Amino acid sequence: MTQPATTPEPVTIGIVSVSDRASSGTYQDKGLPALHDWLKRALHNPITFEPRLIPDEQERISATLVELAGMGCSLILTTGGTGPSPRDVTPEATLAVADKEMPGFGEQMRRISLHFVPTAILSRQVAVVRGSSLIINLPGQPKAIAETLEGLKDGAGEQLVPGIFAAVPYCIDLIGGPYLQTRDAVCKAFRPKSAAR
Repeated sequence: MTQPATTPEPVTIGIVSVSDRASSGTYQDKGLPALHDWLKRALHNPITFEPRLIPDEQERISATLVELAGMGCSLILTTGGTGPSPRDVTPEATLAVADKEMPGFGEQMRRISLHFVPTAILSRQVAVVRGSSLIINLPGQPKAIAETLEGLKDGAGEQLVPGIFAAVPYCIDLIGGPYLQTRDAVCKAFRPKSAAR
């Protein structure tokens, strides 16, 4: 296992599962455990999680993102609510609180998912910056969450398609957040040499 070059900084991460049925107790939420487990595997940094399980309501989603950004969450990951159905409003709620849109994240997530299902083109995930927080909408299924974050690897473990998380630490550097240090076996962060510590 790769060890970080410097003592990892603590980071606060918001994880938000958007689901009418899970938030009402109709079924058990799988999004928050999937996000929590993947981030614990991927990062050396000590993480304080701020989890939220909320219904598909645009104003509630926006208010939750504003709250988490205001609490100092450098990274906020959402899962669910990104399809074309009438109740899927996570992208609209996210864009409503954005200072800047980061379209490359959504483009890459759809590129990865298209390796598995043609319906990936129906996904509307977006990523934005609000202040010093990076907010990313992820797919709703745990398997798809891991695939889009990690990317695709061949049988020998060589990267075929980069996951979106490889770009997350440097993006957080650029917006003034803590220095995230990844475990290369899960997801190797990319930074220009001048930005690496």
